[in-house]
Amino acid sequence: MTIDHDRLFKELISTFFLEFIELFLPEIAADIDKNSIQFLPEEVLSDVTAGEKKVIDLLVKVKYKQQDTFFLIHVEAQSYTQQDFAKRMFKYFARLYEKYDLPIFPVVIFSFDEPLRAEPKTHSVTFPNLEVLKFEFASIQLNRISWRDYLTQQNPVAAALMSKMNISPEERPQVKAECLRLLTTLRLDPARMQLISGFVDTYLNLNEAEEQTFQAAITTMGLDQREEYMEITTSWERKGIQKGIQEGTQQAAEQIAVNFLREGFAVEIVAKNTGLSVEKVQQLQAQLQAEN
Repeated sequence: MTIDHDRLFKELISTFFLEFIELFLPEIAADIDKNSIQFLPEEVLSDVTAGEKKVIDLLVKVKYKQQDTFFLIHVEAQSYTQQDFAKRMFKYFARLYEKYDLPIFPVVIFSFDEPLRAEPKTHSVTFPNLEVLKFEFASIQLNRISWRDYLTQQNPVAAALMSKMNISPEERPQVKAECLRLLTTLRLDPARMQLISGFVDTYLNLNEAEEQTFQAAITTMGLDQREEYMEITTSWERKGIQKGIQEGTQQAAEQIAVNFLREGFAVEIVAKNTGLSVEKVQQLQAQLQAEN
């Protein structure tokens, strides 16, 4: 299945824009009026020489604290390495600067796994006796960031993006468990919680052996006894058996309920998260007890 990286990152950052800035650009976050954040309409830039059109990922207008001065924050999510990308960023900057006539703070979040080398973040035009241009953007290269540095960050963006940081293959189950542990502490509404849990599950889709290690880590952390974790897992269960749900919603919901009853969740919580009646869940519980 092809992953729409641009859509996933744009959705995450636009939903948690302030949290994104606070996590990676705290100096900028400290300077802006948090009530002034305004997402500008989608910008389409044409590159005549390359015959391409580019949709700017995210353009946000903000105001400095206690001032009437505005500036723009331009965020690009780049899922693959690209030659002359810094030059392209300068072209975007120049066209946006010409249109809005406001200072622009450019940010790129690199999300590819390889290569691990630092991506260029400057574009220069120089002569022996003159530096005509030195353009630089803020670079967030996830594969050069340790996920362990974000374990204690009470930030939903950290909970999501740890899944794309520098992770060794054997660490994948542990990182997924840590992402969910952090997520269950954030007290988000169900829609935002599902956005992050879906993001994590997309990028840390575990095989059977990894899943066993993950479940052991979840049990050790005590997450399998938390309602927040159950809500996350329920959404994964529903996604994973989508075909089954289409063929028979009742049967699929009952299977989800049985799985959670085996993990020791209360009847009322199981009913709430599967859409089954309490009476039906009690019947399933009685069947399980009879089997044991």
